[in-house]
Amino acid sequence: MKNTISERIFDFIKNIPPFSYLKTEDIFTISEHIIVYYFPENQIIFKQNDPVHDVFYVIKEGAILLIDELNPIPVDQCDEGDIFGLRAVIRKKNYLLKATAFEESIVYGIPSTYYEEFIQPNKLANNYLLSTFAGNLPSNSSKEDHELLEKAPLLQNINPYVHQFIPVQYSKNPLTCYANLAIREAAKKMSDCNVGSMIISDKKNKPIGIVTDKDLRKKIATGLVDINESVNKIMSSPVITVSPNLNQSEAQIKMLSNKIKHLCVTESGSQDAPIVGVISEHDILLNLANNPLSIHKSIKRAKSVSELKEIRKKTSFLLENYIQQKVPIDFITSIISLVNEGITAKIIDFSIEEMREKPPVAFAWISLGSQGRREQILLSDQDNAIIYANRTSEENAINKNYFLSLANKINIGLHEIGFEYCPAEMMANNPKWCLTLEEWKAKFHDWITLPDQEKMMLCTIFFDFQTIYGDENLTSELSESILKSLDEYPIFLNHFALNALKNPPPLSFFRQFLVEQSGEHKDQFDIKLKAIMPLVDAARVLIFSNKITAINNTLKRFAHLIECEPQNSEIYDHCMESYTTLLSFRAIQGMMYNNTGRYIDIQQLNKADRLKLKNCFKAISEVQKLMQTRFQLAQLM
Repeated sequence: MKNTISERIFDFIKNIPPFSYLKTEDIFTISEHIIVYYFPENQIIFKQNDPVHDVFYVIKEGAILLIDELNPIPVDQCDEGDIFGLRAVIRKKNYLLKATAFEESIVYGIPSTYYEEFIQPNKLANNYLLSTFAGNLPSNSSKEDHELLEKAPLLQNINPYVHQFIPVQYSKNPLTCYANLAIREAAKKMSDCNVGSMIISDKKNKPIGIVTDKDLRKKIATGLVDINESVNKIMSSPVITVSPNLNQSEAQIKMLSNKIKHLCVTESGSQDAPIVGVISEHDILLNLANNPLSIHKSIKRAKSVSELKEIRKKTSFLLENYIQQKVPIDFITSIISLVNEGITAKIIDFSIEEMREKPPVAFAWISLGSQGRREQILLSDQDNAIIYANRTSEENAINKNYFLSLANKINIGLHEIGFEYCPAEMMANNPKWCLTLEEWKAKFHDWITLPDQEKMMLCTIFFDFQTIYGDENLTSELSESILKSLDEYPIFLNHFALNALKNPPPLSFFRQFLVEQSGEHKDQFDIKLKAIMPLVDAARVLIFSNKITAINNTLKRFAHLIECEPQNSEIYDHCMESYTTLLSFRAIQGMMYNNTGRYIDIQQLNKADRLKLKNCFKAISEVQKLMQTRFQLAQLM
């Protein structure tokens, strides 16, 4: 007998990181053992210094305040989908903060053993937690707490790159002076330059101390030191110095452990090196505002499309730093996709409010193409559609008008954020792509049983759909219908595989790159059409041949194919490596030239990069040969 409560819990947590990075069966296991709590408003869940519970928490509904009782101030407000109480589980020590229900809340308690069993060994899940967790330590954390955090399994079992997730953006023109400058003059310079600190240096530009606003308030404003004295009378010495490549979590830990709000940046990080900058607490807060968790919270609390547009700009900053630090592309695409989906869902909320009437029937907003595969890194054009529940013919016509009007508002909102309108009008405000579930089933059945070139092209786009908002039962039922149509007309996969071979490995007979021969991008290489899409198409065909529609992401498709077909694991593994390389190339090119990164000037690449690209094309050749054999395509060519 099915456990409907567990199924509902599964449906909720499967889309929440870090659970969304886990295997489906692991999420099911966790869901079956979750404890459901109801907390009325002002209910205390745990107090500061309470022994750690044997669960950590994720909020289903409501809001929880985390409070530093020593100050006392709210440190954070956790909303739907947020996790709290996990830090104490990792530290295996008492809680550092108090957790109180800000409003009536339903909270899921997840046994702490599942953190160690499922989350800790999962690289992506751990990476997500680190990027949001390390930069959010409470003010009462001790030096021991920070050292323990650095040694925690959370940090030990992941690649070294995560310690460099976001480098601190520090001020590179710090205000400096010699020790004999009068305090009056120092205060005036700080005021004129609108800064909160001045570094005291020797004649070789090496730091010997620092004066801050706090020093002026505590020592001058109180009359303890005369304002005509020299700054060496009030400066803090020795000054705490750090290196220029410090990351944000290291900087915050340094400040907290030393109970200071400014760090002096020197060339080597030592006090016996020239000054190159200064990091303030304000700089750290700006950096922390650009981590995934902060962005996620900002999206949920946004009140307008213009706010969402600013949040999307922060994501571009996050992406740039990830690229610079060579963070694996699969992690980047996961984070960027989650942000884009969160922004889209919020725009849908705004649009429904503008309609003044709630949707008349259940519906689902689905993204297509690269968005549907959760592989979008840089902003591109929109690809989306609407599925809504079937009613009578008369009701369907009325409901269609509602959903077309709603879709138009959503498409306009996404355009304001930066997602361009689709030139081919594959958007939900197009009547062709705003249909009842039964109409969608009939359309997919027609594409599969009566295929032609245009229908094949549509399948390559619409087979990669992802529910962003609404009733997932609609998309699940559509997926089942697609599999049923494939069973009825299995020859479709042969035609689909043949269509996937339309872009062979992009090298000429003399192993030269096949570049554009004319037009705006003459002599440039189309990395999307000629290298990325052949692997996307191959993964799609092969995963459908295994009767799996629930996995849309190309890397996850290849990973699952390795499980299904271990005899072909070497080919699929090569495809995964090549695909990540190609996505990285495109992202770097896009960031470099502020475009989609689709077209690459091969002449601008060094020999090593050109060779790396050519090695990727071997994977295309290997997987296409596999498809030719499996689907007996020689007979259809």
